[in-house]
Amino acid sequence: MTTDENYMKFALEEAAKAERIGEVPIGAVIVKNGEVIARAHNLRETAQQPTAHAEHIAIERAAEAVGSWRLEDCTLYVTLEPCVMCSGAIVMSRIPRVVYGAADPKGGCSGSLMDLLQEPRFNHRAEVVSGVLEAECSQLLKNFFKQLRDKKKLMKKSTENE
Repeated sequence: MTTDENYMKFALEEAAKAERIGEVPIGAVIVKNGEVIARAHNLRETAQQPTAHAEHIAIERAAEAVGSWRLEDCTLYVTLEPCVMCSGAIVMSRIPRVVYGAADPKGGCSGSLMDLLQEPRFNHRAEVVSGVLEAECSQLLKNFFKQLRDKKKLMKKSTENE
């Protein structure tokens, strides 16, 4: 198992926490000098906050842990490719390396839909490593959304039978 896979397992643990509370199962960890300094999972539904993405929360926690908004010696591990908001936060916090599991062709802004982390007009770019434990990360999301669809079908069926 590679170092990236090791840290992605921690992000998957965070994603599982999100799933247990009914959130979309996305998890993130931030590592500095071989130590996890921040962990987070999606809390958008729980907090009713559009910015409560795993990466955004992890970035805030990491900044607090190091006492600076500049996270220049850190690596962000996240189970799903960062969106436009999270990619912007990565650029603004100067994270030099991002590792993600599953690509997000509909909303990913770290290589899929667009690539904000490599945008030459920004004053900061991040190295991106994609596909780390991709199967596990993807399966977690697929299972979650399948259960959600099945639950909606069941609810629709029960209201039709009333």
